[in-house]
Amino acid sequence: MKTVSVLFGGVSSEHDVSLISAKSVIANIPKEQYNVICLGITKDGQWLVYSGDVEKLPEDKWLEDKKLLTPALISTDRNVHGLLLFTDAGVETVRIDAAFPVLHGKNGEDGTVQGLFQLAGIPFVGCDMLSSALCMDKAVTNSLADIYGIPQAKWRSFKKFEYLKDSQALLEEAAGYLGFPIFVKPANTGSSVGVSKAKNRQELSAAVEMAFNYDSKVVLEEGIDGMEIECAVLGNEEPLVSVPCEVVPCNEFYDYEAKYITGTSGLYIPARLPEEKLEEIRSSARKVYMTLGCSGLARVDFFVRKSDGAVLLNEPNTIPGFTSISMYPKMFEASGIPYPELLDRLINLAIEKWSV
Repeated sequence: MKTVSVLFGGVSSEHDVSLISAKSVIANIPKEQYNVICLGITKDGQWLVYSGDVEKLPEDKWLEDKKLLTPALISTDRNVHGLLLFTDAGVETVRIDAAFPVLHGKNGEDGTVQGLFQLAGIPFVGCDMLSSALCMDKAVTNSLADIYGIPQAKWRSFKKFEYLKDSQALLEEAAGYLGFPIFVKPANTGSSVGVSKAKNRQELSAAVEMAFNYDSKVVLEEGIDGMEIECAVLGNEEPLVSVPCEVVPCNEFYDYEAKYITGTSGLYIPARLPEEKLEEIRSSARKVYMTLGCSGLARVDFFVRKSDGAVLLNEPNTIPGFTSISMYPKMFEASGIPYPELLDRLINLAIEKWSV
């Protein structure tokens, strides 16, 4: 039986979402195949092995019983190949076969943890350090999409120090180039954290100010009148692409509340599009995945513009949500791969990639 450490929490604005995703992942990992070690990271950055009920992960209830918590760290000594547990009796080493980071956003999805695992020589689920970093930074992703001819919405990006120098000029140029509405995003968050839709000049200024609360760089994108489509990708050199899903947001756009709180957005698997358009989306998802060097898994999001049917990249997500209402597992379930089998495949893909 293999031992897998599932990481959750983290110093991130998406800490709470990570807890919900991890609860679902841990509950669905085949217990007859894997021994699971729960490794949580608190909001202030403490690493703890948790031996209690996974139902208590949401809202950080897992931290309430100190007897079930053991301080721990990933060992960068490749001979240890796992964890250092700091017990009353001293330092204990625990070998793990693979790590499964269920860490959304900064310090988990941006290449930081991935770099740690690569340094330690521990196989881990998902994209490597470079690909994670490329996909996390929306300005870098958009730049690479332009270079490789991947269609997307018009966009602009600037940093906070540039904005403080001449905010009026930057906003006027962006508004003139993009037109309204404009979506404003922190460059390095996920789960739609800090994202807002600006319909006029006043709202644009407020949206940019809010986005700077989450990152020192923002991305502004042209609003697209079209369908929101998601596609799940699984694999290393020869990835599988799922049936595409259509999302009809319950809110004005598919924001944090619509994704994780209300659960009332309309979902259609497969998306309500002709077969040739679905295949075009799947082909585009595979191209994005390969172009950005992804491996293991990613969810690639698109718009299908109503005016001309153009398939436009929205963004890739290298650690997509794994909650009970998340699209990644739902899309593969609709494609013939049940949740437990999907997790088993992800773990084996990690071991296959990093054990060479």
